[in-house]
Amino acid sequence: MGSVEKSIEIRATPEKVWETLALDRQAEWMGEWKSAKYTSEVRTPEDKYRVGASAHVTEKHGEFDLEVTESLENEKITALSKGKYRYPWMGGKRVTMTVTYTLKPVEEGTKLTYAMGYEMGLLERFGKGYLEKSIEKSLKNLKSILEK
Repeated sequence: MGSVEKSIEIRATPEKVWETLALDRQAEWMGEWKSAKYTSEVRTPEDKYRVGASAHVTEKHGEFDLEVTESLENEKITALSKGKYRYPWMGGKRVTMTVTYTLKPVEEGTKLTYAMGYEMGLLERFGKGYLEKSIEKSLKNLKSILEK
């Protein structure tokens, strides 16, 4: 099992950062995502973050389903991702990942930490650098959006 962890400080409150962690909002700043649509029922804004909330994501190199497995408002959200990717080094294999966002108040805003655990076989050998760069780019996109 592999892992990647990246952090960024954003001049925005944890509440403002939290809003952008809704599964459908991540398509706004995740560099490879094309769309994210909820597959679970969403009646209130809070439903987007509740344990069991789920979405189908289409991205540049594949499709996957996400399900929120842990949620602590304005502090932490974890989602399980299962899907199939077309990265050249993966050969169209199914992938399982766990992604956790942790928000910590800091003097000038929020420290957001993105932690991913994954079982991807070949990615561990050939694609980890690509994955790390992609995550860094996405976090910078989010920072740019929130600091406007």
